[in-house]
Amino acid sequence: MAKTNALRELFGGLPFAADLDWTLRSKNRPRRDHYNLARLQASLPAAVEAVKPFAKNAPRGKKVLFFATLHYWVEQSAYLGLVLAGMGHDVTLLTLPYSEWHKRKDKLTQRRRVLHTRDALAPLSPLVKHVSMLDLRPSTFDLPQKIQTDIKEVSLWDAQYTLMREEVDMNDPSERALYELRVQRNTFAAQAALEWMTKNKPDVVLIPNGLILEMGIVFRAARYLGIDAVTYEFNDQREQIWLAQNSSIMQQDTDYLVKARCHLPVTEEMFERVADLENARRGARVWGKSKRLWQYVSSQGAETTRNMLGLDSRPVVMLAANVLGDSLTLGRDIFAASMTEWITKTVQYFAKRTDVQLVIRVHPGEKLVPQAKSMGTVVKEALPELPRHIHVIGALDKINTYDLIEIADVGLAYTTTVGLETAMNGRPVISCGRTHYRGRGITIDPNSWDEYYAVLEKVLADIPAHQLNEKQIEFAWNYAYRFFFEYPRPFPWRLMNFWDDLAEYPLEKVLSEEGMARFKKTFDFLVCEPFTWDN
Repeated sequence: MAKTNALRELFGGLPFAADLDWTLRSKNRPRRDHYNLARLQASLPAAVEAVKPFAKNAPRGKKVLFFATLHYWVEQSAYLGLVLAGMGHDVTLLTLPYSEWHKRKDKLTQRRRVLHTRDALAPLSPLVKHVSMLDLRPSTFDLPQKIQTDIKEVSLWDAQYTLMREEVDMNDPSERALYELRVQRNTFAAQAALEWMTKNKPDVVLIPNGLILEMGIVFRAARYLGIDAVTYEFNDQREQIWLAQNSSIMQQDTDYLVKARCHLPVTEEMFERVADLENARRGARVWGKSKRLWQYVSSQGAETTRNMLGLDSRPVVMLAANVLGDSLTLGRDIFAASMTEWITKTVQYFAKRTDVQLVIRVHPGEKLVPQAKSMGTVVKEALPELPRHIHVIGALDKINTYDLIEIADVGLAYTTTVGLETAMNGRPVISCGRTHYRGRGITIDPNSWDEYYAVLEKVLADIPAHQLNEKQIEFAWNYAYRFFFEYPRPFPWRLMNFWDDLAEYPLEKVLSEEGMARFKKTFDFLVCEPFTWDN
């Protein structure tokens, strides 16, 4: 294998050799590579023809740079770029045809991917320009110090995301190699993006995720140059998208939402809609247009759950964990160096507090990422001998989180929405990570370890005095409605169901009068038009 890779590396580096091989031998062969845009290539000619009449009559819009990497993002971005072109925008799709962000690929394989992407996206040319980042040859120059710092931070997050744990051992050769690979790739992406954007001056840059990998670096490069940047991701619901303007969507900055919407009253209908969502989660049922189960066992009632856990009359503190490595948890630390450190020190603190009972809810989502380091393992490493007043609920244990919320006297949360839901039940919640509902007047928000321990002592000394009042509970429900139902925007195609969704919402339907009535505001927000709401 090593000799084969060496030959492919040598052959791929010879001028025009890979291009000639592609033209004469490889282009028309069935692709066995995981990076495969064959379905996109077959569909684009008809898609472009469907959009042309809309683009012809559209008013002139913005100059948009659209960045995408990994084949599934490229597929969706091609169609999203066509919609924007159909609305009159001048769109350039900048692709980075990698499939494995954590592995090196020989030059022949990588060049073939560049050529495959070029051919697959060629039909876009009347409406959308395509540029491959790997065809750019940025000048060698010292990056600004701010960007160099960004590269180190994002590359570390990349390693954590890949390893699905927060500890990256730089003394381990494989882990250090992973980090250095990410630094190398992110450095190239920063140089290429900065040079291209400086020369071509887009009005707005559109980027999936905007936190990790080259997506995070291109976002940072745009903001360094003062160019508006919009990032997006998807939740569990079909026909919805999360959007952020000039911040990474994974940071979930909802300040604009609070300012514009949370002063409005909660109607009975809105309250019932939130309650319906909560009841679905409590009942381990899917909700809306989602196939995801947030719980794997239905509510069994507070008393039954108490008996199952062997809880007594002492106060109950519930610690709700996140899934390690999830990009929704990266970069969210405040006073703890990591969620692992926070949980470690917290359980060690409670080991000495036999006057209360600590229940640690391992996130049920750990079931979906078995390669991630479990929070149960973190607890075991912190306390090899678990005291009888500390209970760990595993991801697959037949305990419903919403029964634990009902039982809990105090909640501890990092970034999980369980903290918000606990506040909705009037319980005091100590918020320890940079989460979207922190600082809204419904949580207690320490900013240092000293403050954290002092808050624990104060709250546990008089739990009733720290219960949320009626006004705070009402705000928690108001905020929950805005976050669950107004923060997501209508959108035709989710990433993981793209081709199924495209069959239901073809381009001509999306660009039709009916489609624009539903989706136009979302597409406007994607090019950094101001957020608006229908009251």
